[in-house]
Amino acid sequence: MADNAQELWLQTAQQFQQTMTESLSKTFASFQNMDIGSVSTKLMAPTTSAPPDIKFSPEKLQTLQQQYMAAATELWSQCLQGAPKVNDRRFASEAWAANPLASFTAAAYLLNAKTLTDMVTAVETDAKTRARIQFAVEQMTAAAAPSNFLALNAEAQKKALDTQGESLAKGIQNLLHDIQQGHVSMTDESVFEVGKNVATTEGAVVFQNEYFQLIEYKPLTDKVYEKPFLLVPPCINKFYILDLQPDNSLIRYASEQGHRTFVVSWRNPDASLAKATWDNYVEDAVIKAIHVTQDITAAKTINALGFCVGGTMLGSALAVLAARGEKPVASATFLTSMLDFADTGVLDVFIDEAFVAYREKEMGAGGLMKGKDLAMTFSFLRPNDLVWNYVVSNYLKGETPPPFDLLYWNSDSTNLPGPFYAWYLRNTYLENRLTKPGQATVCGEQIDLNLVDMPVYIYGSREDHIVPIGGAYASTQYLPGKKRFVMGASGHIAGVINPPAKGKRSHWTREDGQLPASIDQWVAGATEHKGSWWTDWSNWLASQAGKQIAAPKTYGKGKYKVIEPAPGSYVKAKA
Repeated sequence: MADNAQELWLQTAQQFQQTMTESLSKTFASFQNMDIGSVSTKLMAPTTSAPPDIKFSPEKLQTLQQQYMAAATELWSQCLQGAPKVNDRRFASEAWAANPLASFTAAAYLLNAKTLTDMVTAVETDAKTRARIQFAVEQMTAAAAPSNFLALNAEAQKKALDTQGESLAKGIQNLLHDIQQGHVSMTDESVFEVGKNVATTEGAVVFQNEYFQLIEYKPLTDKVYEKPFLLVPPCINKFYILDLQPDNSLIRYASEQGHRTFVVSWRNPDASLAKATWDNYVEDAVIKAIHVTQDITAAKTINALGFCVGGTMLGSALAVLAARGEKPVASATFLTSMLDFADTGVLDVFIDEAFVAYREKEMGAGGLMKGKDLAMTFSFLRPNDLVWNYVVSNYLKGETPPPFDLLYWNSDSTNLPGPFYAWYLRNTYLENRLTKPGQATVCGEQIDLNLVDMPVYIYGSREDHIVPIGGAYASTQYLPGKKRFVMGASGHIAGVINPPAKGKRSHWTREDGQLPASIDQWVAGATEHKGSWWTDWSNWLASQAGKQIAAPKTYGKGKYKVIEPAPGSYVKAKA
């Protein structure tokens, strides 16, 4: 009986292997043009491109088949002895281990998912198509996990029995709530309010136009440095990632270090900004913020910081100003930012000529890139952690996610003007023009980063999946001024928001000042330091900030009067 069952199992496994190649080839071809703007509803954009030529290495396939059959045989043996061993946090609860059928389902899924992933290595195609295949497989396997389905999730079933169905009723309520709000809840959003328990550092809005509000923060020291400090956050998110709580606020930290601090708070675009361009954001926002900060403080030069896309915009603005013979910024900090888009990591799977042309046709002359679509796209870059984890906990188990300020911010999405978005896609991700002198025209100027000659501090996060560490490091090869590069541990947000008092993570520096061609070469000569990079940056910024003067007693100056208290009204507008 056992022998017959084992033979049936092996025949089924072999059939899976035989049909996998054909089905994968068809599926992989469908991912030729994935749409970065609406991963939540579709993964393809209209295109006239021919499907990719996909073949499989027979030798690698044979090896994978042998490995699969061996693993399948071992799994069957484990099943005969009881519940198979499953090492995955999605199936870690006792309910899975106590149910042999559920354990088998989980183990079989993991085996098949691993085989699908391993099969990517057997594909004979170009590197970009292989990356798209890998992304497609990740999305498929993440979505197909038995934990995502009530009929297969032993833990959710047990909870439903233990609560006499209350967890299912609560799960339905959670689902209806999330459908109404338009996104999956990652935290209990009812706990937070911008200006009440996030974005609470004291300050005032001292200028605003249709693109941004400029916030001046209250000095926290008796004396401040003579050169004020302006932060340019990404317009793809809200600025208060830099001011979540007093103990992890980079804005408050800068003020505590004696810097007279100003921050750009972007307006959340609506139909009135549907025709706004990259030039508008550079000229009428970043450059305007620089000049207003100078006017209010009477400073000849200021220090500036750009974070993520804010760094790309700041770099563009500095290049425009340099082309005009202006140098109002004394030093610049670039946090997880890209000026060179040769290495864009996983986001490269979305970008090709057909996709960019489609977006240009769709919204290049006007329209909005919806913030919820952008947010969902970035969530699907880590589907198990940022999508399916919450589907399971919220809907199948009826749980309310715990309060977490970072995830509240992550869900507080922003729109982008279509022309801005289309220009950004073509000139950075697709054609990488910013690093080619004279190739990009911004605000009527043919920009050249070689003219942006000032001290710069460049930070990259080692595990960043949005701005790969190599992409952040690449800026060192273009900016001609004195440069300091620092690498931090963790990812795009956790690596940046790492206050010294927490004593978490590490950062790396290279004290010989060498900036070789690649990040790997730089790391080979770098030294690890425990704790936050903030103190290193603070020491560097102090050296660029000039002498100390008496802190101002009031906000603004002259025509720049207080409009409203920080964090202002723009940041409170919902997409």
